[in-house]
Amino acid sequence: MIPADAMMVFFAASLLLAVAPGPDNIFVLTQSAMCGRVAGLAITLGLCTGLIVHTMLVTFGVAVIFQTSAVAFTALKLVGAAYLAYLGWQAFRASGQDLQAQNANPLSLLQFYRRGIFMNVTNPKVSVFFLAFLPQFTDAARGPIAPQMLMLGGLFIVATILVFGTISLLAGTLGQWLARSSRAQKILNRITGTVLVLLALRLALAER
Repeated sequence: MIPADAMMVFFAASLLLAVAPGPDNIFVLTQSAMCGRVAGLAITLGLCTGLIVHTMLVTFGVAVIFQTSAVAFTALKLVGAAYLAYLGWQAFRASGQDLQAQNANPLSLLQFYRRGIFMNVTNPKVSVFFLAFLPQFTDAARGPIAPQMLMLGGLFIVATILVFGTISLLAGTLGQWLARSSRAQKILNRITGTVLVLLALRLALAER
C-alpha cells in the first residue's frame, strides 16, 4: 500500500501537471469553447478513458514498446497528428453560420467522448510519460507493483477530471457568450483551427 503522504504528493503533482498547458487541456479548452460545456465534459471523460488505457499499458509493460520502438512511436503519433490537423482544418474553414448550423445539429455526446479517447490514445508520449512518472511513487517493499501503478493511474485520472472539468465549464461559458456574435464565432473558429494545427505539428515532431 502506498503511504498517504506519498499519495498526497502524487495527487498535488498530478493537479499541477493537468493545469500546465498541454495538448489535452488545450483540446478541451478549444472544443468546449466551440461546442459547449457538455461537449467539453464528454471529451474530458474520453480523454480520461484514454488515460485508463495508458495506465494499463504501463502497468503491464506494453508502453516499453513505444519507448524502444521508433516505428511504433512514429506510426501512432502520426495518426494522432493527422486527426488533430483534420479537426483544425474543419474549424479553420468554418464560418459563423457553419457553427450555428452545427449547434442546431450537434454531434452526439458519444461522438465527443470518442473524440477524446482517440485524441489521448494516439499520443504515445502519454504512455512514455506514465512510464517515467508513475514508478517514482511505487515501492516494491510495500507489495506488488501492479496494484500500486493502477492506484496511481486512478489518482491521476481524478486530478485530470477535476482540472479538465473546470476548464470545460469556464470555456463553455465563454463560448456561449461569443456565440451571440457571428463575427466572434468566426474569430473563435480561426483561433481554434490554428491551435489544433499547431498541436498536430507539435505531436508530429515529438520525439521519444
